[in-house]
Amino acid sequence: MPDTNPAPAIRYVAKNMRLDLRLIAEMIPQGATVLDIGCGDGDLLATLTAEKGADARGIEIDMAAVTEAVAHGLAVIHGDADNDLAFYPDGAFDTVVLSRTLQAVERPREVLRQMLRIGRHAIVSFPNFGHWQVRWQLLTTGRMPMTETWSRPWHETPNIHPCTIRDFFDLCALDGYVVERWLAVDDLGRRAPWRRFPRLANLFGEQALFLLRRR
Repeated sequence: MPDTNPAPAIRYVAKNMRLDLRLIAEMIPQGATVLDIGCGDGDLLATLTAEKGADARGIEIDMAAVTEAVAHGLAVIHGDADNDLAFYPDGAFDTVVLSRTLQAVERPREVLRQMLRIGRHAIVSFPNFGHWQVRWQLLTTGRMPMTETWSRPWHETPNIHPCTIRDFFDLCALDGYVVERWLAVDDLGRRAPWRRFPRLANLFGEQALFLLRRR
């Protein structure tokens, strides 16, 4: 797996935001146009608008979350990542975000293709199914694992395409996407020493974040 420069320190966003959203906000430049797919009630959109002057818009499948976001003045529409991205024009956004949703879509490869069609960059975060706790639970119990990150039993989880960090690198190579930056963290934000030993990220990183572009 390639190594790249470490992500800059977190400066711009509220401490109570989910870790991957804080890291995503740091990657997005001032004044960018952003589409957040699966934006929930709009925490990331609100932060990008207030702190970075971004033109930030969202699409969300949960109508209750859409209603809450719109009530707070955010530009969010009801939609489905698997079916509705095709309606956006080429190059409509500087950055398209998919946070902790890749593993829950029906066609992750097609969703990534659409993201990098409508955006110059894509930022993707996902829980790492290769983490050592997941492997240990599978080995010792023979059952689908449950951890703080993978927190629902198999019959209730929305996740249908779990993957590992190595799997995602392979998919990027297969489809010709350039990984401009990546990192793996635990839920407390600890990263070292994985920057020096990237293969350890697949074992110890609870979640991963990638900044991609087309070749």
